[in-house]
Amino acid sequence: MMEAHHNPSDNLSHSALSAQRLTLRAGARTLLDAFTHTFYAGEIWCVAGPNGAGKTTLLSTLAGLLQPAAGHVELDGVRVADWQPLPLAQRRALMPQSAPDAFSAGVLDIVMLNRFPHLNGWGWERAADRAAAHAALDLLGLAAFAARDVLSLSGGERQRVALAAVLCQDAPLLLLDEPLSHLDLHHQIDCLEALAAWTREPRRTVMFSCHDLNLARRFASHALLLDGEGGAYAGPVRDVLTPTLTSRAFGYPLILIRDGEHEALIPAPRSRHESLAGDDTPAH
Repeated sequence: MMEAHHNPSDNLSHSALSAQRLTLRAGARTLLDAFTHTFYAGEIWCVAGPNGAGKTTLLSTLAGLLQPAAGHVELDGVRVADWQPLPLAQRRALMPQSAPDAFSAGVLDIVMLNRFPHLNGWGWERAADRAAAHAALDLLGLAAFAARDVLSLSGGERQRVALAAVLCQDAPLLLLDEPLSHLDLHHQIDCLEALAAWTREPRRTVMFSCHDLNLARRFASHALLLDGEGGAYAGPVRDVLTPTLTSRAFGYPLILIRDGEHEALIPAPRSRHESLAGDDTPAH
């Protein structure tokens, strides 16, 4: 396991999430072995790795929904297992991979559901709650969808509404399980730009799982790469999503190409399958 060395000199008081010797298993298989790391405010983390490597299991465990095989998770220095549900929901928000809709409802009402942790008294929403819901829809270009029936949305539109809902929850920590699935390219970029802006004022933390390594290299500040065999690599995104480490994790050689200031990881031709096993040198 590789772990980045972080200098928390100006944001130690804002540290949000910490994994302490965290071990995750699926049956007899170890997904993550004794992983320790702290995730700080202002950071955007991409969780990457092959199918079945444990990305969803990790995010659910960090959110406090699953118990680890060993170790524990802390939020603001307190074990997640010791948090009461309401304060925890005010502090962290989780977007699952899918949110099936069992009945008809308006888009604005669906987004408003995530304001529940902030409601007082009889639980009626206030003007501030409605404003937060509209602001989240505006941020993702969904203002015109507020009155739409959620059952009338396409898969990509529904995914953006789900993201608006967790933003509306206004928790300092966002855990997003494949938020870009079902989205076309320009909406993927729009959502990542919105998340980047959302982390800055006030400083907040985002962790999202993603299969597009190049979007991760462009928008994430850090990456956590799972190899599916218990190993993990954590640190600044361009130190982790390298040809050597990603080739090892995904079981297929990747090469880094450059075009001026731009870089991209691409699969190596099969004829070069063996020759690039340990090559980290960018191709021009």
